[in-house]
Amino acid sequence: KRVKDRLRPHWDFSDLDGTEERLRAVLESESTDAGRAEVLTQLARVEGLRGDFEAGERLVDEAAALVSQDGVASARIDLERGRLRRSSGNREAALPLFESAFATASAIGHWFVATDAAHMCALAAPDSEGFVAWTQRGIELAETHDEAAYWVGPLLNNLGWEHYEAGESELAL
Repeated sequence: KRVKDRLRPHWDFSDLDGTEERLRAVLESESTDAGRAEVLTQLARVEGLRGDFEAGERLVDEAAALVSQDGVASARIDLERGRLRRSSGNREAALPLFESAFATASAIGHWFVATDAAHMCALAAPDSEGFVAWTQRGIELAETHDEAAYWVGPLLNNLGWEHYEAGESELAL
């Protein structure tokens, strides 16, 4: 099952400097504002993973200034703004952003981003019931749409851990 998200191949989560370098090269080659906005959101994610939430917010704001219509760039803006909120400790503010990213990406059929957003909705859900419901929604998308198939593993892993931590060993397996 192959990843079919145009920016995912530039990512190496164990090498954020290399990821940033590759994404900056992509940014230089982008010919549209929407394309630049997408790449800026990924640079914001790099900053969030580094713990520099202010730099991440500046990059997301820069991306948002480039696009005004719904589309994958808009979905990524909400997704990455939500990640920044969640990672900085504001899970409650993150969930509506993840839900918006899910709705936007689903409406345009960008299933990789929609499934990522469902995954993040689960992580920001206020309770186990919400976590499981969003995870199941993500699994259904990942099993239905080849371009989102990457997410099956991470979603099942998260679901297994949720059940394990709740003492539900059989469900976890």
